[in-house]
Amino acid sequence: MNRKLTLSLDSSIIEFAHNFSKKTQKPISEIIENYFMELKEQSTTELPKNLEELYGIFEGFDSPNKKELRRIFHEKHSN
Repeated sequence: MNRKLTLSLDSSIIEFAHNFSKKTQKPISEIIENYFMELKEQSTTELPKNLEELYGIFEGFDSPNKKELRRIFHEKHSN
């Protein structure tokens, strides 16, 4: 379901939007909608920069045994 959205923009941006709309032969609302759809998709697929740096850092290492880690934790904290 399509709904209306009112935007307040700088006049130079509005002029650019009209010119771009004519050039691409697409309505401004379609251009804006496509832009926001891209942003939405990017926000769900991209990792934050701090996590991106860590991605794959443990590749090639064996995963620790969870039962062994729990045993060590409980031994350490039960005293």
